[in-house]
Amino acid sequence: MEKLIITAALTGAETTREQQPNLPVTPDEIAQAAYECYLAGASIVHIHARDERGEATQDIEVYREIFSKIAKKCDVIIQPSTGGGTWHTLEERLQPVYLQPEMATLTTGTCNFGGDVFMNTREYIEKYAEEMLRLSVKPEFEIFERGMIANALDLLKKGLVREPLHFDFVMGVSGAITAEPRDLVYLVESIPKTATWTVAGIGRNQLPLALIAITMGGHVRVGFEDNVYYSKGVLAQSNAQLVERIVRVAKECGREIATPAEARKILGLPVK
Repeated sequence: MEKLIITAALTGAETTREQQPNLPVTPDEIAQAAYECYLAGASIVHIHARDERGEATQDIEVYREIFSKIAKKCDVIIQPSTGGGTWHTLEERLQPVYLQPEMATLTTGTCNFGGDVFMNTREYIEKYAEEMLRLSVKPEFEIFERGMIANALDLLKKGLVREPLHFDFVMGVSGAITAEPRDLVYLVESIPKTATWTVAGIGRNQLPLALIAITMGGHVRVGFEDNVYYSKGVLAQSNAQLVERIVRVAKECGREIATPAEARKILGLPVK
C-alpha cells in the first residue's frame, strides 16, 4: 500500500473564531499553522484566505502573502481553494490559480450546501480546468455528489485535464452526499483505477472516514475547515493536533506517512 498523504485544511471560508478560538486567520497565523501541520506529518495544506476583518476573501494579493510566508517556512504542497465562499463570484474564486501553485481545488458540479447553493456551471468548470492546464496547476477534484465524478471524467475526454487524476471526496455536507461507509466505497469504485483519492469527512464524520480511507489505501484530509473538535464536545487545540492523530493511527495500521516529496511522486507532480 502506498504511503499516506495527509492534507490539512486549515481555515475554510465559513468556520469562525466563535466556533474555534484557535482558528488561524491572518497570513502569519495561517503560515504558522501550515508549518506546524508539516512538522506533524501533513504534506499538503489546503488554503482559504481571510481579509483584515477575518472574512473569507479570494484576493490574489492576500494569497500571495500567505504562499510566500508558508514557502519560507517549509516545502509543503500549497493547495488553494477555488471554491472560496458560496457568495464569491466565479471570477473571484479563480484568482489564486494565477499564482501558479502546484495544486488547486476544482469542484465539478453544483450542489446544496447547508442553506446555500454551491454553484459551479459547466462553463466555469471548463474555464477553471483550462486555466489550470495552461498554468500547469494540478486540479484536485472536490466531489460532493456522484455526478461530479462524471463531470470530471468529461474534462479528461475533452483534453482539459491530464492524468493521473486526483479526487477529494467531501462527505457529510448538509444537502450533499452523506458520510456512510457505503457512500465512500461507491465513490471510490466510480473513479479510474489509476486515480488517487482523499476523503474529507465533515464534523463528526472526519475521524471514522479517515480510518476507513487509511485501510482502503486512500488518503486523508483533516482540519478546522471541516471539523473543529478533537472528540465529542472537546475543541481541538490546533490543526496540527488533528494531523498528529491521523499519523498515530496510520502507523498503528501499518501505513507509512508520505513526505511532501513522496506525495508529489504519488500525485504525479513535478518533484522539486
